Amino acid sequence: MTEISPLLAEIKKLIKTSGPLPVWRYMQICLTHPEHGYYISRDPLGREGDFITSPEVSQMFGELIGLWAASVWRSMGSPAMLRLIELGPGRGTLMADALRALRVLPPMYDALRVHLVEINPVLREKQKATLSGARDVEWHASLDEVPKGPAIILANEYFDVLPVHQMVRHGDGWHERVVDVDGSGQLVFDAAAAPTPRFDALLPPLVRAAPVGAIFEWRPDAEIMSIATRLRDQGGAALIIDYGHVRSDAGDTFQAIAGHSFVDPLKYPGQADITAHVDFQALACAAEDVGARVHGPVTQGAFLQRLGIEARAVSLMAKSSPEVSENVATALKRLTEGGRGGMGSMFKAIGISDSRLTELAGLSDQERRGGIRAP
Repeated sequence: MTEISPLLAEIKKLIKTSGPLPVWRYMQICLTHPEHGYYISRDPLGREGDFITSPEVSQMFGELIGLWAASVWRSMGSPAMLRLIELGPGRGTLMADALRALRVLPPMYDALRVHLVEINPVLREKQKATLSGARDVEWHASLDEVPKGPAIILANEYFDVLPVHQMVRHGDGWHERVVDVDGSGQLVFDAAAAPTPRFDALLPPLVRAAPVGAIFEWRPDAEIMSIATRLRDQGGAALIIDYGHVRSDAGDTFQAIAGHSFVDPLKYPGQADITAHVDFQALACAAEDVGARVHGPVTQGAFLQRLGIEARAVSLMAKSSPEVSENVATALKRLTEGGRGGMGSMFKAIGISDSRLTELAGLSDQERRGGIRAP
């Protein structure tokens, strides 16, 4: 990370010519700028990168996701052709581990057509290397490019990087939060001068009584509705795993990570991973609105335990050296437990499916009400 971000000057120029940027637009530019965007120009994963995802923690994660997909395939009636789609597949680690697990089920493995949705050219090359032995792998820039057909869609830490709107409550209503340049030339947060008309009518119940100064975050429903509509019409299920909250509520979760540490999200545009927590209630409501079925959410820890991660860990440790066994035990704790460094409580898993799939392994149906709707 350089002391002065190459993207900083462009953002300041844009603000000077066009006015303050809404937070969602600032986030979009930082992550997907065609030359300096964070997710366009680098591999952010691993110990040498900025963060580590669950598939990079242990092979157990991807293997269990593969077995989950096998369970769904059977519930679908074992179709002769199935599109296995991953959104934002990182280095391809999750898919590689899932496919390895699925090799023990030749009828399903032979039915698979693998599709990866990835915009980062650096990561695409790493995915190609990781999956060099896999069959029928295709890459796409968006889900809309994936050919029709029954599908299982995987999205691990995908929704948290989709641009998020932030609204700030003032005495006269909710104002869009923006990024501006102050008198000293520094990027700062501010709010649009006028409130967003009738925004109160869109708020979930927990937010309607929020005090002045409260921040509410929301994402447009387009991405989840695209997934849900495809599954409703063509059959299949999606598994979404991300960090976030199960009920729509007020709170500022806009953050940036570089070198495995939190940094100021306005200081290094394009050089830090900018995210915001996922509102799982909003995802569920949007999917249900188009006629899909929702399963969960549950915590990642509970989901993996229901799929048998503890038994898999015992099996791996029985065949391993003491050093490797200790690594497996550490990975098990990180994936399933809460507390500092644990991913088991912060991360949630939710399933979306066509209405014919009444159950998905590791998940359960729950009633949800009150998610926000896009203005």
